[in-house]
Amino acid sequence: MQRVLFHSTIFGPIHSRRLGTSLGVNLMPNDGKICSFDCLYCEAGFNAQGPGTTGIPPRESVRTQLESKLSGMKENGERLDVITFSGNGEPTLHPDFEGVIDDTIALRDTYFPGVKISVLTNATRLGDAGVAAALRKVDNNIMKLDSAVPATVRLLDRPAPGYDLGKTIERIASFGAGGIVQTMITRGMHDGVAVDNSTDAEVEALIEAYRAIRPGEIMLYTIDRQTPEQSLVRVPREELDSIAARITSATGIPVQVSA
Repeated sequence: MQRVLFHSTIFGPIHSRRLGTSLGVNLMPNDGKICSFDCLYCEAGFNAQGPGTTGIPPRESVRTQLESKLSGMKENGERLDVITFSGNGEPTLHPDFEGVIDDTIALRDTYFPGVKISVLTNATRLGDAGVAAALRKVDNNIMKLDSAVPATVRLLDRPAPGYDLGKTIERIASFGAGGIVQTMITRGMHDGVAVDNSTDAEVEALIEAYRAIRPGEIMLYTIDRQTPEQSLVRVPREELDSIAARITSATGIPVQVSA
């Protein structure tokens, strides 16, 4: 079974295709995964591997570890473009997510005031007032929308029970131009069922959702590393560029393509 990628709370810096030189913050366990999605393409593996034994790191531990890393990088004259919350699951599931974001902003302002703060979220916790408030404070609030077709979301993202696609789109739309929508484009099979969110019908549904949301930007990307569902394939750059052009033509929203 494919296992979690990140074995510490603070990791990197690494090069991000979309964000540049990124220092990662993993708010989930170091030896397990906790997420409200169970995506077929998740580089951290399926949720079935379990939550591990280390637990969710406390707010103070995150702050201490992040300060140690940032101070060391500043002392060594290292470059940094962004502090990115991602890791072994959904970062907004941290019970003190807003407090962690407040700490991160203060540390960023102290050590790397020009650096941006990004959160990669699957948007399942936008109905929580504290989570929504925290996301409004960061520079790049990057919210997932892989499909606007409920059956495809259930197949590709496999959300926890109770997920409501229509309500999620409404909540993403509440951020307007202050939000970024991220869409993974891929195709393959899962349990004998075809999965493909690159079809004309899928793209048209996404376009309608993007029109309703009116984000400041759309990030379109495809798989880059091994995925737990091994049948998934990388969509060629030329195809992603064609989809991006179609989206921008229909919505006027800029699309960043990573392949």
